[in-house]
Amino acid sequence: MQTQNFEAVLERVLAHDRRFARGAYEFVREALDYTQRAISKVNQGRMRHITGQELLAGIRSYALEQYGPMTLILLNEWGVHRCEDFGDIVFNLVEHGLFSKTENDSRADFQGGYDFNEAFHKPFLPMHPRPPASPSPSTKSA
Repeated sequence: MQTQNFEAVLERVLAHDRRFARGAYEFVREALDYTQRAISKVNQGRMRHITGQELLAGIRSYALEQYGPMTLILLNEWGVHRCEDFGDIVFNLVEHGLFSKTENDSRADFQGGYDFNEAFHKPFLPMHPRPPASPSPSTKSA
């Protein structure tokens, strides 16, 4: 779909459901393109339908690649707090004709995908815990 058509329809989506910011919808669209390219590459250039679980994996990879440790903060700012929110965004876009689905696709495909803290925060934590701080030499024990 052309950019102006996406923008015009997105305005209607946003008027219908205000839970998520415009950026969330634009991000999901970009993540879908990213996921399609990745799957096409694996399938020697052949395009195919992407499942909800595949899209969730692509969303995670794309988000970490694009936004790094700021991913969780940005998603929360957009109103996205769990995988089910991505499903709601996708199906809002489906219902307005911006994305397509098969008869096997449903919002349930996005349930229980991954924990946001595990997916978007944990990759940036140190691998090994720091040792406890030792008392400074100027501190004397009694």
